[in-house]
Amino acid sequence: MQRDEGRSGERRPGTGRFGEYGVLVTGAGRGIGAAICRRLAAEGARVLVTDVDGERARRTAQAVREAGGRAEAAVCDVGERASVEAAVALAVDLFGGLDVLVNNAYAHHPDVPLFEDSSEEDWARDLDITLTGAFRCARAALPHLAAAPDRRGAIVNIGSVNGERDFGGHAYSAAKAGLASLTRTLAGHAAPRGVRVNLVAPGTVATSVWEGKETALERAAREYPLGRVGRPDDIAAAVAFLASADASWITGVTLPVDGGLLTGNLALRRALGEADG
Repeated sequence: MQRDEGRSGERRPGTGRFGEYGVLVTGAGRGIGAAICRRLAAEGARVLVTDVDGERARRTAQAVREAGGRAEAAVCDVGERASVEAAVALAVDLFGGLDVLVNNAYAHHPDVPLFEDSSEEDWARDLDITLTGAFRCARAALPHLAAAPDRRGAIVNIGSVNGERDFGGHAYSAAKAGLASLTRTLAGHAAPRGVRVNLVAPGTVATSVWEGKETALERAAREYPLGRVGRPDDIAAAVAFLASADASWITGVTLPVDGGLLTGNLALRRALGEADG
């Protein structure tokens, strides 16, 4: 287990909406995951930034610290049980417990032109990292989340509108739909233990994966009722809410953060002359 030089210690009162709390975020080296770390640190969290790429995790943690937050970094491959369990153990050691788990890590292989030419290896990888990886993390973290004071333990999964509608990506979409189902079943199981489990379903978000494809983002923005694609901070704000005391009576939900994409078919409404603008 590679990690920054962390500082373990006892919990201390904080000023965030949940007071001071310990958070582990997977896939947090860039994009949405990095934005989540920045936002939760600003809310008073001590954050363990994890990523399969240790250098990316360290850069995110350093940026959080430079902004006045508290963060450490560690390598975590959610495809490996031992790596997941080591990351959870490190978070507990650093923070004196674990209050929030954010499952953000995913894999996404592009579709091939013909479904029958799809690779079983790519399919299995997308499901293993995106869905089973979240399962591994939740399994390792749940006993610690259940021990969090004031019944404030929470899991926030990062899903996708792909898990709700057809936007392409067979394996990725199936994995995200499975993650939404796991969110509901785990919420029912974990509720008596004082742990809430919810999912944020982003639409198109302008992250580094879209570099060089800005024209596609501009075209996509026209299909969103709110007129733009998302920003990583849009998703981070929703995660911060679901992780906070403000959401203490919310569990098992899928919260779309999608600029209105799932409300209907904007292109069809325009074709029929029923949309403004």
